[in-house]
Amino acid sequence: MKSKYNTKQRERILEYLKENKDSNITADEIINYFKSTNDKIGKATVYRYLNNLVKENIVKKYMVENRNCSCYQYIEEQNCDSHYHLKCEKCNKIIHLECDEFKGVENHIAKEHDFELDSVKTVLYGICKECSKK
Repeated sequence: MKSKYNTKQRERILEYLKENKDSNITADEIINYFKSTNDKIGKATVYRYLNNLVKENIVKKYMVENRNCSCYQYIEEQNCDSHYHLKCEKCNKIIHLECDEFKGVENHIAKEHDFELDSVKTVLYGICKECSKK
């Protein structure tokens, strides 16, 4: 689905999401960022464009357990519905988990426990390599 409007505001929001693609970004964080810049983008505009970007499959929207709001992530030419995500609890980095071994775990859970995992909503928490070195 192609956007009807390709405005400067939409491009700035998308640029911000791309720059922060490895983080959980909330609408409020986007709004606060633009309040601190010369790009005055209002709350309604941010939410409207985020919803459009989600519908266009450019941005993924999901809930994170320790936050009471939705988070957004730039998809970066990947289908985020087909794999799981790892989230660093220190730096909030999001890692796309493309792993055949994990597919085996997924199949085991389905077969042996009659339970289907939802890759869209499943996020595994831990510490990334960079943070574990610190």
